Amino acid sequence: MLKMNNISKLYQTEMVQTHALRDFNLHVEEGEFIAVTGPSGSGKTTFLNIAGMLEPFSSGQYLLDGIDVGKLNDNQRADVRNQKIGFIFQGFNLIPDLNLYENIEVPLRYRGIKANERKRRIEQCLEQVGLASRAKHLPQQLSGGQQQRVAIARALAGKPRFLLADEPTGNLDSLMARQVMELLEQINRDGATIIMVTHDPELARRAPRNIQVVDGQLADFTLYQGAQTLKNVAGV
Repeated sequence: MLKMNNISKLYQTEMVQTHALRDFNLHVEEGEFIAVTGPSGSGKTTFLNIAGMLEPFSSGQYLLDGIDVGKLNDNQRADVRNQKIGFIFQGFNLIPDLNLYENIEVPLRYRGIKANERKRRIEQCLEQVGLASRAKHLPQQLSGGQQQRVAIARALAGKPRFLLADEPTGNLDSLMARQVMELLEQINRDGATIIMVTHDPELARRAPRNIQVVDGQLADFTLYQGAQTLKNVAGV
């Protein structure tokens, strides 16, 4: 479903070259739930932005559902992103003057989806995240966990092929974080492919597959002969 082969990302200034990703290799199958961890500055956010086609890569090949992303122009990338990818952000990114229904409706309007279909999707997604009775509430009338559920419903309403979640529990207390994680697990069981960046080791352990990004490369920490060693796992 998603294949990155030898992806590199170089940021260039007049004085400094920074390699955010180096020969990054990752294959993701449909229906997987992957937690991405790593120290600050390791390249996690760059990876997520490239996966979501929010920024270009410098070299390598990125295939999404068999589409060679590197060969698309800006408009084509935007179309593929809108059709196939849903985003869940740490900061919720809800519009404060719009109620929950309207917040979910905004991206559907931009996609030209008809009113009856918008209504059906919004009601279905609010029901899925347990907020059907609060459709007319404003974001500030909800807890942080509930706001994150709205953000998840907004992403689901677009019927994406996979979800990219950037620290989806980062602004929540531990109880709300577990509730949001349980919701993501249910969404994954229903068939969604999820890639989640997190600093929370407890939440990462709950994902069926864990990967680490270290110095811009995909890595796996394994114990070998009693010592912790770093092993590159290209294409795994």
